[in-house]
Amino acid sequence: MAEELKNKKTQPVVTERIIETDDNEALEKAKSFWENNKKTITYGLLAFVLILSGWVGYNELIKKPKELKASESMFMAENLFVKMSTNGFNKDSVNLVLNGGNFEGNNMIGLLKIISNNGGTPAANRANYIVGACYLQIKEYDKAIKYLKEFSGNGADQIQSKAYLLIGHAYSEKNNTAEALSYYKKAAELNEKDESVTPDALMVYAAYAEQNGKNDEAIIAYKKVKNNFPTFPSSSNGDVEKRLARLGELNP
Repeated sequence: MAEELKNKKTQPVVTERIIETDDNEALEKAKSFWENNKKTITYGLLAFVLILSGWVGYNELIKKPKELKASESMFMAENLFVKMSTNGFNKDSVNLVLNGGNFEGNNMIGLLKIISNNGGTPAANRANYIVGACYLQIKEYDKAIKYLKEFSGNGADQIQSKAYLLIGHAYSEKNNTAEALSYYKKAAELNEKDESVTPDALMVYAAYAEQNGKNDEAIIAYKKVKNNFPTFPSSSNGDVEKRLARLGELNP
């Protein structure tokens, strides 16, 4: 187990970039905002699982036997979640991650049990994030919001921003525009200097604001991407300028 944790900690972090959409797609009403933007979240989950695992810290685990035991217990479920992040989610696998059961001849402990039995540990906190992400994937939005709100980044801004984005998506699916916009904004403003997550979060926030007629908010967010992150793909390829022009900002 120690060797596995060391390996996790040294994995390179690969961040995703927002999926570009053309002008019509950005304003498309036929599909939900989550459907149009979920790849921004889904394809980045693997990287953040690795961050979460490394964030716990090997030395911390050694010092706290309860935490070590909890992390060992959730290892199989966490690995299955990592595979789903890469290969796609389905209800059967999500159910195994959440509730446990027989997986490839082994008894998997579900993350809901980890949370119930190990409250207050970093492992349970990490499980809150994964459980929330799983519920979002199977469209159980109230449960997704519940567990994601119980997760705390404890100063790890990239992880916390990602959790806020997931909460925003859950609220958008519930047609709660005000709460969705609030959490997208939290994700975008948590660490304005971060180049890994913040520009993606700003684009999601701006696109959602624009889709819901909050053009002034969208303009501010798009301008932040353009001015603060000039090497970000949406800035360097002219996409942000196109979006600003669409909103009447012809000389952004």
